[in-house]
Amino acid sequence: MTQGNALEAVVRLLGEMPGIGGKTAQRLAYYVLAREHDYAFQLAAALRELKESLQWCRTCYNISATEQCDICGRPDREEQVVCVVEDAANLANIERSGGFRGYYHVLQGVLSPVNGIGPEDLRIGELFKRLEDETVQEVILATNPTVEGEATAMYLADMLANLPSAGKVKVTRIGVGIPIGASLDYCDEVTMAKAFENRRSLI
Repeated sequence: MTQGNALEAVVRLLGEMPGIGGKTAQRLAYYVLAREHDYAFQLAAALRELKESLQWCRTCYNISATEQCDICGRPDREEQVVCVVEDAANLANIERSGGFRGYYHVLQGVLSPVNGIGPEDLRIGELFKRLEDETVQEVILATNPTVEGEATAMYLADMLANLPSAGKVKVTRIGVGIPIGASLDYCDEVTMAKAFENRRSLI
């Protein structure tokens, strides 16, 4: 691979990450080039270790070093409440807020017809299977208040209303405090806690 092709490959791969456009990807690539020689190898080794040492929790699909994540393995959590989030980053931010003490379910994305992402591409079936456990009394839909996040929450609410557990499981949506179009990743702890306090019922 030529020098130009190598740089283009790095820029292209970085640009595939969420929130990183072409210009930002290019700046990051040049930053790596400008650093000492060992930095690039340390970064590559860390990324490889990340992929090889971490996996998805078999219960909630959070990031975990073992088959079950630390949260799912804690018996002191409120087992009757499950909070549904888009990704592990949202889960981590909610945990930092201290406003939720139940368990989680990570969808690993949102519905996005434009990008070809449908229900079968998310961990929705796994969520419904978890709800067969009669200990769950409430599902909190905590997807981001974006167009895709709202559409995903409404889809889940409709589907949950038609499950055998309908009527037994309360379905709520995180409430006021988080602006429309915002990402949970950027909400402070107080705002996040208020969103859970003011969640509204969907079914």
